[in-house]
Amino acid sequence: MKAILLGLVEGLTEFIPVSSTGHLIVTGDLLQFKGSAASTFEVFIQLGAILAVLLLYKERFYGLLDFKKREGLSGMNGLILLGITTTPALIFGFLVHGYIKTYLFNPFTVALGLGVGGVIMIVAESKLPRPRIKKVDEFKKLDALWVGLFQCLAMWPGVSRSGATIVGGMLVGIERKTAAEYSFLAAVPVMFAATAYDLFKSRAFLSSSDIPIFMIGFVVSFISAWFAIKFFIHLLGKWTLKPFGWYRIVIALLILAYL
Repeated sequence: MKAILLGLVEGLTEFIPVSSTGHLIVTGDLLQFKGSAASTFEVFIQLGAILAVLLLYKERFYGLLDFKKREGLSGMNGLILLGITTTPALIFGFLVHGYIKTYLFNPFTVALGLGVGGVIMIVAESKLPRPRIKKVDEFKKLDALWVGLFQCLAMWPGVSRSGATIVGGMLVGIERKTAAEYSFLAAVPVMFAATAYDLFKSRAFLSSSDIPIFMIGFVVSFISAWFAIKFFIHLLGKWTLKPFGWYRIVIALLILAYL
């Protein structure tokens, strides 16, 4: 039941700007689901959410393998753009991975990340420039780098990878839904790399008896992420990010009250 609940939390929050890692840390704390294996489980079930993106955007990912195309987010140019976005997080994550898992994976730091991120999200929505990029195929290398640098902020639990990349993109003139779509696509390489690295570092804590629990969380994460992505994209056609910002602030205050 804990695996199912955590899988739901992961899938429903991974691609909306409320921080899946923050929600998992707090939920795990409430459920007394702690320890090295538990931390690795929370990272592993991200693979279920990644699979949902791969299937929902399969044509876009197929296009990355079409090397006859030389423009837009396809072929070699698309791989270069995603590589530029991913590289800062890989470097930064490699350097501070141990520090983050040791000192920042706790409810207080999550509340701080959620609250500050919520305020920034609300303020940013009021100060946005006129959109100049309305399709992911219009991305340039500098746009990809900017999103990648903002993605590094999500190393702090509670900030939200999708929130940081979407808001970062919007601040440089990327239309809201386009920033969200690119955020989903850019999530695949960095999340896969982070999961693989964490599994490798945690291999001594894992055993074959962990497999059933890990697979339950993976499947639930995949199903819930599938619906969450479709719902979130639909909402962005009608809403700004302000409701998510207010939600983050309320949740941060509730966490602090609980603590």
